[in-house]
Amino acid sequence: MVILMLVLGLIVLTVGAELLVRGASRLAMAMGISPLVVGLTVVAYGTSAPEMVVSVQSSLAGQPDVALGNVVGSNIFNVLFILGVSAMIVPLRVSQQLIRIDVPLMIAISLLVYAMAFDGAIGQLDGLLLVGGAIAYTALAVITSRRESSAIKAEYEKEFGNAKEPGSLKRVAVNLALVAGGLGLLVAGSHWFIDSAIVIARALGVSELVIGLTIVAAGTSMPEVATSIMAAIRGERDIAVGNVVGSNIFNILAVLGISSAVAPGGVKVTAAALTMDIPVMIAVAAACLPVFFIGHIISRWNGVLFLAYYFAYTATFVIAEMVPGYHRTYASTDAGACDSINGHHVTHRSRPFDPAEQTIGPVH
Repeated sequence: MVILMLVLGLIVLTVGAELLVRGASRLAMAMGISPLVVGLTVVAYGTSAPEMVVSVQSSLAGQPDVALGNVVGSNIFNVLFILGVSAMIVPLRVSQQLIRIDVPLMIAISLLVYAMAFDGAIGQLDGLLLVGGAIAYTALAVITSRRESSAIKAEYEKEFGNAKEPGSLKRVAVNLALVAGGLGLLVAGSHWFIDSAIVIARALGVSELVIGLTIVAAGTSMPEVATSIMAAIRGERDIAVGNVVGSNIFNILAVLGISSAVAPGGVKVTAAALTMDIPVMIAVAAACLPVFFIGHIISRWNGVLFLAYYFAYTATFVIAEMVPGYHRTYASTDAGACDSINGHHVTHRSRPFDPAEQTIGPVH
């Protein structure tokens, strides 16, 4: 029953995101906004709506590990899995100007999150700063899009259609209904998805962070999977890459920013996330630099390597659960609580994490 609710929640999340993107993009096009701007903003943000809803709901429900794991895990999944599969379908040539701005930006804000998290939490003020960055990034995307080549603009126009004159009131009403319906499905699906994922985590004896980094992260990234892989199949390579990079930036700035801003005390950061998962997210972002800039192409061989890295990273969770006496879930910063993980007593600290205290290996 729990598995059924998990799958049903994922389906409802994905359908909700599709309705939201379709309605919002049509409204934007009816307002005369160019297909390129729609693709870089409305569609890119819409495909990240599941991450947004799931992370914010988790933060409000007092499950910050799921919120953080969802963002970090989604960013790792987006680059290694989605770009990996897309590049195996067709080598991805990157010629869009915005991508050459976005990749260094993605690395910079990943490093910024690590600095913010180093005291054991991404606080509410940190969250507000990230949200301000999301607003600035959106403005940058719109401004930069005006300087794109005609070929890039044609690619986005082929995917999203031409900007139209304002439609009839009936058409506007239908698109508004799609937006409202999509939002409603996102909220409902997120409840089912999060609740089921937490039950599964507790039943398996794994942490909520691990579930957030794996099942939740992959599940909420399904809209990006569909968008990028279908774009690759149709030969729309810049859209395939731009969707992933733009989504990663939005995940950090908007999703993690809002989640931290609304959660009392911000989003707590476990030692495992600080010593393993966030550094992996940074390394994955940094790996895009040589791949994207040398020849401006992601080859099939690069795609194979990306997939191999993702499966190797995921395998660490499996190994941690299978090897007796070893786990990667260290003390969190939640005050006054303690858990038993894989039969080991883990105390949750009421003070910030000190990296000097970290020990990795079997717990005796």
